[in-house]
Amino acid sequence: MVEPSQLPHVSAALRPAREVAVDVEADSMHHFRAKLCFVQLSTDEDIFLVDTLSPGVTLEALQTTFADPQTTKFFHAASGDLQYLAESGVRVAGLFDTHRAATLLGWPKVGLADLVKEKLGATLKKEHQQADFSARPLPPELREYIADDVRYLNEVGRWVREACEAADVLEEVLLDCQRMCDDAAARPDPLDFSPKLPRSGPKEQFAIAWHVARALHRRRLDWAEAVDLPTGRVLSNMALTELATKLPTELKQLSKLAGVRGAIVREHGEEILALIADLSAQVRSGALEYTEERKDRDPKKKKREESLLEWRRQEATARKVTPSVVLSNGLVSELASNPPPRADDFARVPYFGDKRMKRYAEPLSALLNA
Repeated sequence: MVEPSQLPHVSAALRPAREVAVDVEADSMHHFRAKLCFVQLSTDEDIFLVDTLSPGVTLEALQTTFADPQTTKFFHAASGDLQYLAESGVRVAGLFDTHRAATLLGWPKVGLADLVKEKLGATLKKEHQQADFSARPLPPELREYIADDVRYLNEVGRWVREACEAADVLEEVLLDCQRMCDDAAARPDPLDFSPKLPRSGPKEQFAIAWHVARALHRRRLDWAEAVDLPTGRVLSNMALTELATKLPTELKQLSKLAGVRGAIVREHGEEILALIADLSAQVRSGALEYTEERKDRDPKKKKREESLLEWRRQEATARKVTPSVVLSNGLVSELASNPPPRADDFARVPYFGDKRMKRYAEPLSALLNA
């Protein structure tokens, strides 16, 4: 376990390494305001467990390693980890995400435990996945568990990277990893919530559901903070949608809705029913309106997207690769929204890459211009 005084030693040990395995642990399943609890790092010689909750521990001493594009950082399913690191002021360059790589390779099993088992015959324990990593002192079994998440990752990372080279998809994987690093930002504001509701039924019904969902979300944030639990454990998105669309009028109806826990009914049931009744009445009387945000829509965008997806499918079949190797979902969206006017202009499309430029610029230009 790394103490504050040992951080310079860790930084010095990482500096000559050309490959570093990285994982992070947070307490998002146990507390309302999730905190970064550990950053685990390993080289071929050492494993370091950096306790980010320990007074005096910051990640500034490790920023040089994280920011060095010449040092490969092996992560597995890095998106969430990159968010926590960005929130701590750490940006990552030189990412190689073994989960993303195995997915683009089309492997049937892409979990870290699956890859470790296949490559090394070792078994990663998973019974502590939902543990509270903010507990101090950390129990020995949890210490061993978080160390195992990076213990084999360098070796697995090299193996997966070699498989990408053999399959001629390494450039595409690295471009996807670069996009992940560039897109990484601090976790979104919990108040920034847009309910996803079914569109069937009258407009008035949808307006009521939208206002109820927004109001319930604000209430569940208060309830969750009061008991220091994750928002979803107090009232899940599924339960919120049920409440907003079914609009119960009595506790008996409320208690039968999918995902609505008994504790919510007992502690906040009357409040929920009153909120639903009040907002429903306001919408029906015209006192509360809902105006759908309208965005300028390119009438040909959907057509371009459909054409790109079909072309991608055919090209992937011909090359015997996964469709995202040909064009990632992000590239499909970008090209459908902003089609380059000429083949040469594809060179300026972010994350398109040299290989795609040589292979696909001409046919894609013809496809989009058609």
